[in-house]
Amino acid sequence: MMRHSHLEHRFVQNIPTRLEPGVLYVSMEYGTAIHSCCCGCGEEVVTPFTPTDWRMTFDGETISLWPSVGNWNLACRSHYVIERGRVIEAGSWSSKQIAAGVRREKAAKASYYGSSNRPKTVESTQMQSSPSKKGTGVWFLVIRWMLGRE
Repeated sequence: MMRHSHLEHRFVQNIPTRLEPGVLYVSMEYGTAIHSCCCGCGEEVVTPFTPTDWRMTFDGETISLWPSVGNWNLACRSHYVIERGRVIEAGSWSSKQIAAGVRREKAAKASYYGSSNRPKTVESTQMQSSPSKKGTGVWFLVIRWMLGRE
């Protein structure tokens, strides 16, 4: 059972040192969201916005994340969807289902990031035109954002 049935969203640049339960912190600059696990265990859950990870929708009042949040590496192994600010508990997955999901995610990343047919983005164009320029990728920005907590 989920301890939090709703998440209030806050648009932030940097995440606070201590996450408030029931709050979804969203950084558009770093393309990610973070929240305290909705089951109440207190673990931090990071959901990066990328073509192969999560998509965030803001309708002017509420936020939705897709696909579901499956905390398979946490002790709680909670699984839920965040739809229009509501937390909807999803069914638990077996170890076999989790392994299959991890394989699908890896294949999706390999297909997307290994494909020469993917659309060019400003970031990928910059990276190609100056390969020695480090620290401009999405993961670098997410890590920098997380380390910037004060």
